[in-house]
Amino acid sequence: MNIGMLWFDNDPKTELALKIERAVEYYRQKYGRSPTLCFVHPSMITKTAAPAPDTEPPLKAAGVEVRSSRSVLPNHFWLGVNGAVNAA
Repeated sequence: MNIGMLWFDNDPKTELALKIERAVEYYRQKYGRSPTLCFVHPSMITKTAAPAPDTEPPLKAAGVEVRSSRSVLPNHFWLGVNGAVNAA
């Protein structure tokens, strides 16, 4: 993913899945399509929520794949479409 939308949510009372759901809904309204991928800081994914390597499918929330990246700051969400974008 080279292009995406950066979303910030530092509400400590809201769970990660709900934060992602809010960001996905905003993305849909703004761009008219659904994102497929969301990057978050590794500290935001708890060890119990993270899949074991090569044993479980990727973590998903609000219909998007969730991956961790140290280049994304805590409480930030980088959403976009994974892969090539079809020209219309």
